[in-house]
Amino acid sequence: MSILGNRVQRIEDVRFLLGQGRYVANVAPPDAAAVVFARSSMAHAKLLAVELDQARRMPGVLAVVDAESLGANPAPGSSPIPRPDFLQRHLLATDRVRFVGQPIAAIVADTLSQAIDAAEAVVVDYEPLDAVIDPRRAGAHTTTLYDELRSNVLPAMPLAEAPIPDFSDCDVVLTMEISNSRMSAAPIEPRVAAAQWHADDTLTCWSSTQGPHATRSQLAVVAGLPDQSVRVIVPDLGGGFGAKSGPGLEECALGCLSRIVQRPVLWVESRTENLQAMCHGRAQYHTVTMGGRADGRITHYHLHNLVDAGYTPTGAGFLPFLTGMVAQGCYDIGKVAYTFETVLTNTSTIGAFRGAGRPEAIATLERAVDLFAAEAGIDPVEVRRCNFIEPDSFPFATKTGSVYDSGRFAEGLRLACDIAGYEQLRSDQATRRESGSKKLLGIGVASFVEVTASTTSGPGTEYGAVTLLNDGSFRVDFGATAMGQGTETTVAMIAADGLGVGVEQITLRSGDTNTIPHSNITVGARTTQVLGPTMVDASRQMVEAAKSIAAQLLEAAADDVVFDQGTGAFAVAGTPAISIDWPAIAAATEVPLATVGEFAQESPTYPSGANIAVVEVDAETGSVELLRLIAADDAGTVINPMLAEGQVHGGLGAGVAQALYEEIVYDVDGNLLTSNFADYSILSAPEVPSFETTHYETPSPNNPLGAKGIGESGAIGSTAAVQNAVIDAIRHLGVKHLDMPMTPQKVWAAIANASAPTPTKAPSN
Repeated sequence: MSILGNRVQRIEDVRFLLGQGRYVANVAPPDAAAVVFARSSMAHAKLLAVELDQARRMPGVLAVVDAESLGANPAPGSSPIPRPDFLQRHLLATDRVRFVGQPIAAIVADTLSQAIDAAEAVVVDYEPLDAVIDPRRAGAHTTTLYDELRSNVLPAMPLAEAPIPDFSDCDVVLTMEISNSRMSAAPIEPRVAAAQWHADDTLTCWSSTQGPHATRSQLAVVAGLPDQSVRVIVPDLGGGFGAKSGPGLEECALGCLSRIVQRPVLWVESRTENLQAMCHGRAQYHTVTMGGRADGRITHYHLHNLVDAGYTPTGAGFLPFLTGMVAQGCYDIGKVAYTFETVLTNTSTIGAFRGAGRPEAIATLERAVDLFAAEAGIDPVEVRRCNFIEPDSFPFATKTGSVYDSGRFAEGLRLACDIAGYEQLRSDQATRRESGSKKLLGIGVASFVEVTASTTSGPGTEYGAVTLLNDGSFRVDFGATAMGQGTETTVAMIAADGLGVGVEQITLRSGDTNTIPHSNITVGARTTQVLGPTMVDASRQMVEAAKSIAAQLLEAAADDVVFDQGTGAFAVAGTPAISIDWPAIAAATEVPLATVGEFAQESPTYPSGANIAVVEVDAETGSVELLRLIAADDAGTVINPMLAEGQVHGGLGAGVAQALYEEIVYDVDGNLLTSNFADYSILSAPEVPSFETTHYETPSPNNPLGAKGIGESGAIGSTAAVQNAVIDAIRHLGVKHLDMPMTPQKVWAAIANASAPTPTKAPSN
């Protein structure tokens, strides 16, 4: 019986529970010097002078360098937006600073406290410039972040656009502005890296990155080395969520700093630095128009996306494309258009954060569907049901250029409604309203589809190899980065299943560019569907290679040897009593058998599902309590239901956080007001109920496992479900919309304004 599809406990958890995890700070060279960066205190200013002499005289200081003395090349970027010379990513600020927290100088000292003291002794003379903070006003701002640009709007990127629909023939039309506020990934482990420059002009870097080979390439460019002269080691990773997809500017500087001081160096980011300077997520501002018939059929949809890039385009260059890929959502809409523009602001850059462009699309679409349902006077569940793409329509080509592989959207909503007891909830809501209760019940619905394993550079691939060890066990090498999502368990399960052994017979190796020849960045919920088939192929090749050895031991023709996947034994067909096991195969080989899997996924997959949120809003205080959150997910064939549930739980938490709590906030001068966890309201366990989850399977035709991604699905629809639930609770009071996060102050003000004699607009971000 196959182990796949069974609930197998995570094999990687034991070492973490016993405190045996090994992170970058644990494995850095013991003689590493401490690195601290002196950062800009202004959001936008010219650098007139940077005085370093006093810092250089401080006790224990080994080096204090600015951009000129660092001797580093600009860091390459991954953005598809063209990057002329003036947009190059200099590791340290040169003539101008463009956000609070931008590194200006690097300090290397014997101890961290000495480096911090020296950083405080760096004196910077600024000429202040107007700060551009609000992305909605950036395009018209008289100040530009770069003199070479005429405005803060970046050059438009090619996009297959459909014509903007004419809404004049629609019975129901609505137009709304909907915000997806700026957030922080806030991993438990902030960015941490160490580097050692060797006498032979090679570089070793220990990095908390999601992409060791991509990081190696960037570090090599910065240091002026060929890729093969740089080694990147990724030990245990304390969370990434997309924000660690590539090295930050600070990490890129470490190799040059090690070369300067001729000693290993270690940089450990503080939490304030993490909230201040690591890339943020979301920060999209949508204008949406939806139209359709009075019977609830949606026929027209236009989404215009204003994307905040921060001070330079990085992840914000590709995120709007991901938004566009799922802008149409689960619905068969006849006329759809998606447009976007990207603007620069004096803030930290925008990059990937769990879902990366897709939660933004679904949050807006599902909010618009609820508004449409309210305008049409139809239950929001019924509006969704009558607009879903039918199961026999797949593969389905959307109006924004995607091709959905498979799905049963109505089934997801049916399951979620059944678990929630939707009809009873509506009855309970009506009873509360009739009684005049101040505890208002809200029910929010969201259906979603998302894209996983998407790529702009050809088919999706990942490295996977199997080696038979002397004792008959196996070493499995793989390229994907494990960061809490259960990768080690999944890889071990797939390899063990193909080899007919237990997972305890599998030793795993990854995260070192000297032993893993290539890898892709672990993003976009791609690992199981891309690495999984690669491991299936590597295991199959291993079995085929072993058959010839078994044939010699059994004195039979190789074609007559059969492999029992249930027992891991080789025997001659028809005579199973005499068999050869893997230890015997290993003993009979002079050179260990080793195979490398091959698989390339030509197209991405599209997981889908539905969420229902139930909230209670206190009409007198505006406080919101999340009572229930239900998730029905279709991730294709599920390899390990326990891991899938865990991934959904984490994603649901991210969605709740965006809807109710978390937001990066700057003041008008560009000072970060949410620079610690006292001000940035990160979600914690007491704020959420026990999630109610279920899975249903519509296999993908795009890979042999039939798998789709699951790592981000929980974050795609839950945001909209919670937002819809809060507004559903207070809609009868006259509140039509609230932007996220829906804090008690914001909810209370909306209720108060809606109840006032002269209606006023509900507050927005």
